[in-house]
Amino acid sequence: MRNPDSILAWAPIALLALIALATGCTNPEDENAALEVISTFPDNHATGVSINDTISAKFNKRMDIATMNSLNFTLTDGGSTVTGTVTYNAPNHTVVFAASENLAVNTKYTATVKKESADLGGTEMTDDKVWTFTTSPAGQGPAPVKLGTSGNFVVLAKSGISTVPASVITGDIGLSPAAESFMTGFSQTKATGYSTSPQVVGALYAADMTPPTPINMTVAITDMETAYTDAAGRVTPDFQDLGGGTIGGLTLYPGLYRWGSSVNATSDFTISGGANDVWIFQISGNLVASSGIHVILSGGARAKNVFWQVGGYATLGTSSGFEGIILCQTSIAINTGALLNGRMMSQSEIALEQSTVTEPSR
Repeated sequence: MRNPDSILAWAPIALLALIALATGCTNPEDENAALEVISTFPDNHATGVSINDTISAKFNKRMDIATMNSLNFTLTDGGSTVTGTVTYNAPNHTVVFAASENLAVNTKYTATVKKESADLGGTEMTDDKVWTFTTSPAGQGPAPVKLGTSGNFVVLAKSGISTVPASVITGDIGLSPAAESFMTGFSQTKATGYSTSPQVVGALYAADMTPPTPINMTVAITDMETAYTDAAGRVTPDFQDLGGGTIGGLTLYPGLYRWGSSVNATSDFTISGGANDVWIFQISGNLVASSGIHVILSGGARAKNVFWQVGGYATLGTSSGFEGIILCQTSIAINTGALLNGRMMSQSEIALEQSTVTEPSR
């Protein structure tokens, strides 16, 4: 039985969300309403929050980007201020805090969006928005890879992103240092600082868009490269060259895995562990998932805690179902009918072909 977090469970949600976006089923903004934070992640008093999650607050109105900064969005752990990067997601009216390092386990944090945050008309909030949350206890396996602001994207690349319609992508897409012209097949509609696409439940960002998008994209790409280096640099693997690089039929428990070769998933395999457990797969060669194979999450394992560090290229075969965060030094291809519950991050290019990519649940 597949974990509810699996890609097959999320695909219908992605399709419904795409239909809602295409038909304009969004809430109109009331410019006369008092400025307020209408939701946060995590929720107030939430527990079990992952130590590598970003923290965010969504407003009811469009915001003045100049006020979306680290002075007006702070995170503390009982008095000490956590350092991090603050970015603003304009389409969703959401400010996001990405800590510079993983948060501490089993620790209470206080997040504050200060009342000096202002909307486009210069109106500030009446009061600070303050909420608390507690991180999860340590799980089995290594510490999760810190994605930083690259975790704001479900598809992120440096030189190009292409799609053969119609793909279904739930989450934001980012490209830098390449320009938007290197995003092909999306039929974009331009907005200020981002674009939209009928294939994307989210927004598309590129290096040549209206500021502050170029700076935000530069930071995201740097964070992606740092995450790759982190994953590749973990030492003392728990498993070395398991299966000779053929992982079909295996059950993979939490830990650090290393292969000095390519890895081929020739049949279904299982990732088994708890909700806070972590898997890091270091692959010096390529990652290839054969057509029709599926990754099975069991025991509460979550795709967001599964990291594939790939030194070569990654290919997800036709109609395959895959789970996790792919950090790839070269290109990623996801073929016709393939589904990924996770993120694709390439230091080269990404190609989708009538495929589905869904941001993993947090």
